[in-house]
Amino acid sequence: MSFSAPVSAAAHPNCDVAVIGGGPAGLMAAETLAGRGLAVHVFDAMPSVGRKFLLAGKGGLNLTHSEPFGPFVERFGVRASVLKPLLEKFGPEALQAWARGLGVETFVGTSGRVFPADMKAAPLLRAWLHRLRGMGVQFHMRHRWQGPVAGMESVGDGRSGHVLRFAAPSGAVDVRAGAVVLAMGGASWQRLGSDGAWVPWLTERGVQVAPLLPANCGFDVLGPGAPADETRREFLSALIGRESTPPVGWTPHFQERFAGQPFKSVALHFTDSQGRAFHRRGEFVATASGIEGSLVYAVSALLRDEIAAHGHATFILDLLPDHTPERVEKEVRHPRGSRSLSSHLKSRLGLEGIKAAVLYEQLGKDGLQDSRALAHAIKALPVTVVSARPLDEAISTAGGVTFEALDPTLMLAAWPGVFCAGEMLDWEAPTGGYLLSACMATGFAAGQGVLKWLEEAQPARL
Repeated sequence: MSFSAPVSAAAHPNCDVAVIGGGPAGLMAAETLAGRGLAVHVFDAMPSVGRKFLLAGKGGLNLTHSEPFGPFVERFGVRASVLKPLLEKFGPEALQAWARGLGVETFVGTSGRVFPADMKAAPLLRAWLHRLRGMGVQFHMRHRWQGPVAGMESVGDGRSGHVLRFAAPSGAVDVRAGAVVLAMGGASWQRLGSDGAWVPWLTERGVQVAPLLPANCGFDVLGPGAPADETRREFLSALIGRESTPPVGWTPHFQERFAGQPFKSVALHFTDSQGRAFHRRGEFVATASGIEGSLVYAVSALLRDEIAAHGHATFILDLLPDHTPERVEKEVRHPRGSRSLSSHLKSRLGLEGIKAAVLYEQLGKDGLQDSRALAHAIKALPVTVVSARPLDEAISTAGGVTFEALDPTLMLAAWPGVFCAGEMLDWEAPTGGYLLSACMATGFAAGQGVLKWLEEAQPARL
């Protein structure tokens, strides 16, 4: 099955609007504009559109979230106030109605997340592209934007436009458009098309771009070469401003036996140096060098920022959140006779596998023999992370074009007639439907912004 829509390079006409980027934000902008009868052309460097969208649907496409609008907006952190008016115009309910308009019914899962009835991304994308083509949207695949050739210039009929250059299979192609929507994503999962190559092109034009950072990412844990117990705090303090790289990763034994296995039914507590607190139950996965997974992604922004400020971040892991500290200590101290400690923990507390292993990893053989220390660690095990995984491994990206560089319609102040949408904007959110919701909302807003600008600056196009 292919979602490609190749068009001969020689057939490129002038267009009303060029949308650069064939992800959800770009496609939503294209739909908003084509619905008003504009000639919209979508350009993408990849052989087909929506590649990251399809990847997100492999485990069940999470469209949005059903929680009340207030808490929903707060998930966007420091950018909540900026995104709120955009989400009010195209939020979770509008997104579900939009899906139904494509013939895709949705349902709310037990977690409150909203999914297509069949859990799949491909049927929705197929229906979406069919509708877009029916609206006259033209797609140009394998067209990589090379940056602007010129600013506004005459494109005939007394109208002006932007000249954009693309590298296409047939060679360099110049395209003239009355307005432009940039929706090229951040810099995670580069093989799917988002590589951040646009950053220097915008900064050279005076556009403020916050550094691209990993979001919803995994982390490397402080390795076994670091001191333990009472000397650990001194060691971590010494990391601040230190040029050498701290030891990273689990012990070889833990890595070989437990990398890829989940920590289930645990609780994670973290308070950063600014007093921002996080507490949630869930699960995450051990990797070869650290941790990743939904619970880690939810706290990743706080951990990432703390590492940037202090070189490390330590969270507290409750391995048995359904047990009180008193019960845990009672069971740990219960006489075990001839049984091994592992058998004792398994029979009294159901503690085994990766949970028992991480206690050994952190406490060591001698530490496990101290009943009080062991009971305390089961309920409050400190885990230190020292680096986020590389940007290209992250689910999403923080940073990008700042909202201060945009007007309320998402048009660049330094580049009239050019609008930005999606993940290339400076916002972040946890997984759970929030990422896709904001991409769609900003794509819709950028489309509306283009319409407003064309009405005022180039009414002949409408």
